Amino acid sequence: MSTVGLIGAGLIGGTVARLAVAAGHDVVLSNSRGPETLADLVAELGPKARAGTPAEAAEAGDVVVVTVPLKAYRDVPVEPLAGKVVIDTNNYYPERDGVIAELEDGSATTSGLLQAHLPTSKVVKVFNSIYYRHLADLPRPSGAADRSALPVAADDAGAKTRVAELLDDLGYDAHDAGTLAESWRFENGAPAYCVIYFAPGTATDDRGLPGAQPASAEVVSAALAKAHR
Repeated sequence: MSTVGLIGAGLIGGTVARLAVAAGHDVVLSNSRGPETLADLVAELGPKARAGTPAEAAEAGDVVVVTVPLKAYRDVPVEPLAGKVVIDTNNYYPERDGVIAELEDGSATTSGLLQAHLPTSKVVKVFNSIYYRHLADLPRPSGAADRSALPVAADDAGAKTRVAELLDDLGYDAHDAGTLAESWRFENGAPAYCVIYFAPGTATDDRGLPGAQPASAEVVSAALAKAHR
């Protein structure tokens, strides 16, 4: 099994770490506050997990997940990620990230910004379009009739294949959603963003959000086809 590095260990990052450890991968976690703040999560995950700095997580990971607020993407270390597959989980929220002109006018995507910041890495967008509780609830064995798919976008075919293999380990199918320039089709507000995994008529957390329902590759494809600007 491989090592998954995580730059950011919040709701999505922590969930991906749990799925990766459950699948037999090692994980190296990091955040902006220091390794000592991740002691509880590392203890929960057990011997296959350790904490480090973002640079250490970047260096250790065979695949590295960047899951920080978009406004902080320029803080992601560049050199340790050279030549590596980098998963981007981000979405653009102007109220959090500030107004970013090229995202407002559609001339860039969030993952495109990260790819420009990491010119020698291979950025793949995934995990941004599913609520973290649903991500934790929906893994299924390969070939299961109720297995969900996640949209995946990248400019490098080999990187996309590598991430599809990781998703398979974690319990998901990958649905090819095109290039990074096309990744807006499953960003915040698009039909393929989160809602396809919401089970109508249920409420399972303190925010009153719906429980999880599987979404097949066909469901994901249909939602992507509805996207427009």
